[in-house]
Amino acid sequence: MTGNENKRLKIRITGKVQGVGFRFFTQRSACTLGIKGYVENASDGSVVIEAEGSPVQLSQFVKFVEQGPQWAWVEEVEKTEVPPRGDEQFTVY
Repeated sequence: MTGNENKRLKIRITGKVQGVGFRFFTQRSACTLGIKGYVENASDGSVVIEAEGSPVQLSQFVKFVEQGPQWAWVEEVEKTEVPPRGDEQFTVY
């Protein structure tokens, strides 16, 4: 094990994160960094992301989503490591 194997994070973001372009901001950030997975709005007003990539990619990605797009207000970011799935792209639901 070299420590460079892909990992997957489930990320739940709360605050003003729906109706502000957060999902598409997340997709652009993921594509820029080579992250695979998905983002979707949750019924409780949060945004849920599953992101898969190297530890370095994920670290940079988390920094992007902690800030969010211009009109968002990120209150809390919860991260949980989950098993990698090997997604081939990053999808917006």
